[in-house]
Amino acid sequence: MLILAVCILAGLLMFTIVYIVLMQRQIQQINRQLSKRLVEKTRQPISIPLFSPMINTLTANINKCLKAEEVLRLQGIQKEKKFKELIANVSHDLRTPLTAVKGYQQLLKKGGLSDDQVQKLHIIQKHTQDLGTLIEYFFEYTYLVNAEPELHIERMNVTNLVTECLAEFVPDFEEKNLAIHLKESFPVFVSADKQMVVRIIQNLIRNCMAHADGTIEVQVVAREKAIILFKNSIKDGNEIDVKRVFDRFYTADKARGKTTGLGLSIVKLLAEQQGGNAKASVQGRFFEIEVTLPRSEISVR
Repeated sequence: MLILAVCILAGLLMFTIVYIVLMQRQIQQINRQLSKRLVEKTRQPISIPLFSPMINTLTANINKCLKAEEVLRLQGIQKEKKFKELIANVSHDLRTPLTAVKGYQQLLKKGGLSDDQVQKLHIIQKHTQDLGTLIEYFFEYTYLVNAEPELHIERMNVTNLVTECLAEFVPDFEEKNLAIHLKESFPVFVSADKQMVVRIIQNLIRNCMAHADGTIEVQVVAREKAIILFKNSIKDGNEIDVKRVFDRFYTADKARGKTTGLGLSIVKLLAEQQGGNAKASVQGRFFEIEVTLPRSEISVR
């Protein structure tokens, strides 16, 4: 009897070991197939040989979850596509009458206007330009918030990029009697999306042109991350709340109702979407924006 009991226990132990080994192999197969889906981006369902009802049920539930996730992903793509089309259509509908208004303004300018009428027309043109800029900011911000951007990361010299963008705005600086001081620095390289970085720099420049009084200081430095610094003196009457400058429609110049929020909100969004950040500070009568971006892993002098 004792021998029989030992044999039965040995048989049960052997069966348990075999069962556990088979269970482990099936779990390993599931993990391998899940890893393959992630690496190769396939949509093939998980499949295993029939063995354990529990494993089969688990596999079926995993496939159901994967299928539901795929359906949600496709629905998200369709919604994003429709949203982009909506933004494009509404943007076109707004730009068309705005273009017509600008055209008629040019015609009025060519007609014999008195000095007073020319001055009033100049004011209208300025407000029309501000409206156009605000519309562009609004649609850009709405798109960035609601759609996942497709990044094209590349290695670039951000110091040169800042210099090129500043050069494009020289006529605007001269028109507004603003002086630009670009501090010399070593070339700083980043890993980022070039179009997004250009938009960041352009928005920083426009913000300075709208609110600066005197000299604008620009610098690019390399620390743990690449840093783009824009610093300008603050116009009299402007009280800047650095905790709110990145809020949408934040108004610094309450008397004139000028906003900084949309342009700087876009700067912060674009920086964060590339693994960077943006922050603001006030030192006396000077306002400073600091944008950080990931540095390129390759160090170049």
